[in-house]
Amino acid sequence: MAIIPCGNTWVAQWGTRPQFVLRSSVTNKISSFQYGVTSKLRHLAAPSSSLFSQNSLHALFCAGSSQYSHHRRGARLIVRADSDFYSVLGVSRNASKSEIKSAYRKLARSYHPDVNKEPGSEQKFKDISNAYEVLSDDEKRSLYDKYGEAGVKGAGMGMGDFSNPFDLFESLFEGMGGMGGMGGMGGRDSRNRAVDGQDEYYNLILNFKEAVFGVEKEIEISRLESCATCNGSGAKPGTKPSRCSTCGGQGQVVSSARTPLGIFQQVMTCSSCGGTGESSTPCNTCSGDGRVRRTKRISLKIPAGVDSGSRLRVRSEGNAGRRGGSPGDLFVIIEVLPDPVLKRDDTNILYTCKVSYIDAILGTTIKVPTVDGMVDLKIPAGTQPNTTLVMAKKGVPLLNKSNMRGDQLVRVQVEIPKRLSSEEKKLIEELANLSKGKTASSRR
Repeated sequence: MAIIPCGNTWVAQWGTRPQFVLRSSVTNKISSFQYGVTSKLRHLAAPSSSLFSQNSLHALFCAGSSQYSHHRRGARLIVRADSDFYSVLGVSRNASKSEIKSAYRKLARSYHPDVNKEPGSEQKFKDISNAYEVLSDDEKRSLYDKYGEAGVKGAGMGMGDFSNPFDLFESLFEGMGGMGGMGGMGGRDSRNRAVDGQDEYYNLILNFKEAVFGVEKEIEISRLESCATCNGSGAKPGTKPSRCSTCGGQGQVVSSARTPLGIFQQVMTCSSCGGTGESSTPCNTCSGDGRVRRTKRISLKIPAGVDSGSRLRVRSEGNAGRRGGSPGDLFVIIEVLPDPVLKRDDTNILYTCKVSYIDAILGTTIKVPTVDGMVDLKIPAGTQPNTTLVMAKKGVPLLNKSNMRGDQLVRVQVEIPKRLSSEEKKLIEELANLSKGKTASSRR
């Protein structure tokens, strides 16, 4: 905890989010103590002072006064401060720059969130980075040694306004294989990272037989391609990019908000440079995107056996990437039109035929449509209604196994006439009598 001398009065540092605790004491000088401290602190909060602001004073004494109003006379003020930066890094107060740097590297490797998955490791990593940022800078360290964390924040950093800890990590380990040879963890800085292109989708409609046997199709797609004018950089030819004035080349902007619960920070991609950290005169052709939309004709070979919902992937035929990123893929979504006669059930084809009761009794041969054309099908004598006959290997080829095919299943419907001529009825009656005579003789 840092204590700032103000004449005969000692004032606890501001900016460390002190906690006020009132304890019983034998003194009843609360009013005079508050008045003395207030007068000293107001002097520090003058425009010429960088240690306190008027708002800080107001927050301090608003918090303090609420405590005094609910406790008896004779209380004393205790302020608990944040952890010491030297303790965070595990070094002594007279440690050299090299010792501080070495301690930070060791701890940063151990607590980096990509390596350490334990709860609280990311916050520990941020604390380590904040401590190193202050102690590695001579001016900030000098202020910290004199006034503690309040001196650093009062000098203009603002509460919680430390740099991105992952940027600090990358800058220190740059050229050392990411994590210093620990497997190339990579950083979280996306300023110059290549961005892969998005996938493109195309709906292709096939008729029934094209889906069964496969077909070659030529399609025309619209996609984003790398701009030939600026070679995908997005900058006007002949111009050079400069550091973005909005984010200072970081590619990110940090917004801080002070709340009763503490300081909340939000890191967002810079809207001015799109996260690149650079600004440039945009290319007239692509308007700075580095890509332009063009149409292209592509030949596709549709394999046998596809069905509605099948998805074909054509690699690297999607939208172009940015900053050297790989292009996306083209996905062709298949939709198959139904056949008015034949129905498909996976690799089998279903068909329903009708035969007369005479043909069902005596048997016959009929013509049946298949994907291979009209084929003769033998109806055995005595075929019962709703019998299913199998036509082997007349179905759909297995996807990517065209030498293997399903079957065509033929369901037989026997038609019973509703009306008979007198001659037909006479013959049926004779047949019925003959059948009854056979049944009676068999019982004897």
